[in-house]
Amino acid sequence: MTKYREIIGLHSLGISQRDIAGSCQCSTKTISKVLKRAKELVLVWPLFQDMTDERLEELFFPRSPVDSNRRYPDMEYIHKELARNGVSLKLLWNEYCEECHLLHQSPFMYTQFCYHYQKFALSKNAGMHIPRKPGDSIEVDWAGQPAQIIDRDTGEIIKAYIFIGALSYSQYAYIEACLNQNLETWIAAHNHMYAFFGGVPRITIPDNLRAGINKAAKGYEDPVINKAYHEMAEHYNPAIIPARIRKPKDKPNVEGAVKLAGLWIIAALRNMKFFTIVELNRAIECKLRNYNDKPFQKKSGCRSSLFKEEQPFLTPLPPTQYEISQWKKATVSFNYHISVDRNYYSCPYEYIHCSVDVRMTKNIVEIFYKNHRIASHPRIAGNQNHYNTLPEHMPEDHKQYLQWDAKRFTLWAEKIGINTVAAVKSILSSRKVEQQAYRSCMGLLQLSKKYSNKQLETACQKALNYSPNTSFKSIKTILENQKDEPEPVKEEPAYGYVRGAEYYRRLEHHDK
Repeated sequence: MTKYREIIGLHSLGISQRDIAGSCQCSTKTISKVLKRAKELVLVWPLFQDMTDERLEELFFPRSPVDSNRRYPDMEYIHKELARNGVSLKLLWNEYCEECHLLHQSPFMYTQFCYHYQKFALSKNAGMHIPRKPGDSIEVDWAGQPAQIIDRDTGEIIKAYIFIGALSYSQYAYIEACLNQNLETWIAAHNHMYAFFGGVPRITIPDNLRAGINKAAKGYEDPVINKAYHEMAEHYNPAIIPARIRKPKDKPNVEGAVKLAGLWIIAALRNMKFFTIVELNRAIECKLRNYNDKPFQKKSGCRSSLFKEEQPFLTPLPPTQYEISQWKKATVSFNYHISVDRNYYSCPYEYIHCSVDVRMTKNIVEIFYKNHRIASHPRIAGNQNHYNTLPEHMPEDHKQYLQWDAKRFTLWAEKIGINTVAAVKSILSSRKVEQQAYRSCMGLLQLSKKYSNKQLETACQKALNYSPNTSFKSIKTILENQKDEPEPVKEEPAYGYVRGAEYYRRLEHHDK
């Protein structure tokens, strides 16, 4: 499904249609049509809270056929003009559009215009200067050369991987040492980096690493961005546009920062010993300050001075830092709960057997159906098979179950017998939380409908004789075994068969 919500949000930030297409994994033509349709519908960002993805899909229209009646630009002329100082593709495209209008012909859109020129430039083996704008983009990557820390107890040498981010305009860099390169560390490093810059650029350009990109772009295919990484981008509002495979020129500033960081920071710390990652990062922070203040060789100023010009163009940080989350697919079971780490969380019973998306953070579990949140719970600590059930998620007949308590079970058991009461109290006291035993108590007392009160009372007595901490299962087993036992056979007297006085009285009467 087309990501209408994300397209409108990124467009409100002033991001180009081509960059939006890369982030939303759809074609530029789709972006153009969506934005045009949004303008017709007077849809502006932020959208209303009740505007779900289903509603947006109903408002927008299907794809229209492609108009191929367009005038092809003179690529030789464009290539020569672009080599002149101050001439840009945007200027040449505007001139090309004016020429098409005079000739009553349809021009290419700007993204297609750039695409055809880049294809032509590759055939000429010519490079193209890409102007960088303040606050426009940041490039991030892992350095190839790791640092080292020493385990104080064992003396083992542990690798510390270096995360580097560099702003494309000022080349102002952020460097941090990490113990691994997994998704949590990758996103935590982004949190620290944005806080270090005091703002967020409009575009973040990572490499195609597994922690952030599930599937790299090949040919004209769009990349598949990890959902947690994509969610982080929605929190800070940059567009994630991965570099092309084996194209380091897509992120030249961070590639240069990787080389210079290896020279001026990692190599400069080679003779120092660090026993914790905190000590290493403190040393890197001092070297990083010197690195950013180091004057440029071929132009005036330094990275820090250019950053002061760039910082006002960065998007302000959100009030809270992004909390990393994990996502999973789940199906709502017949008891309107989903399982997370062997604990169970409720959602409205209308969604039974539906496939939902579950977002898990350190403290919260959220349940989404078609990008619409239907439930939210505090996360239960530990794997103890706990249930977190909200009454509003239950059917009306199930809500009556909440009225049960220990007193009500005990009063019911008193109608059966003292041994049943003792068994119910034993089951109630066997759990840390009383409510956990309600199901077992209900099952025990329901046995009185299948067996007689006397049989249930006898089974409870036997179970309590075996162990004072009895259970529903043990009592049920005793009852089932009693049911299968044959009835006892009446024993014959040891002295044989005796006729008795009545027999002889009948015999005497017969003789008379």
